[in-house]
Amino acid sequence: MFNTNHPLLKTAVAAIFSLSAAVSSADVTRSLAIPSGTPSADEIMDQVFYVNHFYAFDNYGIGKKGKKITVLVNKSSGKKPTTITLERYLNNNYDDDDTVKAKDLAIFRSGKLRGTGMLITDFDEAGKSQSYAIWIPSLRKIRRFAEPAHDDAWGGTDFTFGDVTLRKPDNETHELLGTETFSGCLGSVTLADNEKNKYTRNLPEASCEPDGKQVYKVKSTTKFENWWYDYRISYIDTSSFADYRTDFYKDGKHIKVIDRDWRPVENPSDPRMVVWGYWYGKTFATDHETWAVIPPEVVTYNDSSKKQKLWTEKTLRKIRR
Repeated sequence: MFNTNHPLLKTAVAAIFSLSAAVSSADVTRSLAIPSGTPSADEIMDQVFYVNHFYAFDNYGIGKKGKKITVLVNKSSGKKPTTITLERYLNNNYDDDDTVKAKDLAIFRSGKLRGTGMLITDFDEAGKSQSYAIWIPSLRKIRRFAEPAHDDAWGGTDFTFGDVTLRKPDNETHELLGTETFSGCLGSVTLADNEKNKYTRNLPEASCEPDGKQVYKVKSTTKFENWWYDYRISYIDTSSFADYRTDFYKDGKHIKVIDRDWRPVENPSDPRMVVWGYWYGKTFATDHETWAVIPPEVVTYNDSSKKQKLWTEKTLRKIRR
């Protein structure tokens, strides 16, 4: 198994999961129905998992169109921000396969990671770890490594692997605190003119899409002992089950926030058919921020031109540096 302390892998894995359309094992499946009446806290969090893993879609992609591409920004106070650009493609269309649940492909297009690719496979078998394969262009080889720990946060992002993909609904106990109206806009990173590059010159304004929408307020308390947070509070759209904001608390102190800009697709057949505009995270102890921005022009879903052979190691070997 390849050493996950390799610096290239740390950064690559962080970038992939910071834009997590990533696969993840859980009891929640694509057949999960929308609950009738007022759902319980457990039912709400199952729906949130469903939405975050794009189970309403056969496939979901964030590609490249002209100069438009997804960019991941990391910013530390007083330091120059770093950026990575990438494409990602998720395939949930394995209903006729009794072994594979989903596959997720990422290809990095700029910076030190340029030409690097990763393929993650999630399996139907309960408890089976995911398969991770990474193409390292300098070696012209594929290396494999184990599933990361929930609390790992590689590459300097504000997202742990648990935050964005590995945390399952049954890793926490959930309490519905009520329904309220979401107020205000989501967070975003502010860059000075001399901090911008060709990928960050035209980043969007902070999204006010959730402002005025009805949301469930759910408190989720971790079951892990001596964990980095005690509980988190999520604000979840009552129609789409999109989680707009999650606040994390430790010893009664607000330690981190993650905001997600969710946008509905055109003519959805299911209210849970929503896609990301961006993810934003901030750790208050350090004032470090992460912003993953996805231009609407690069988003695809239920794309029949994407064949199953795209999600294979053969694709990784064809990546050009």
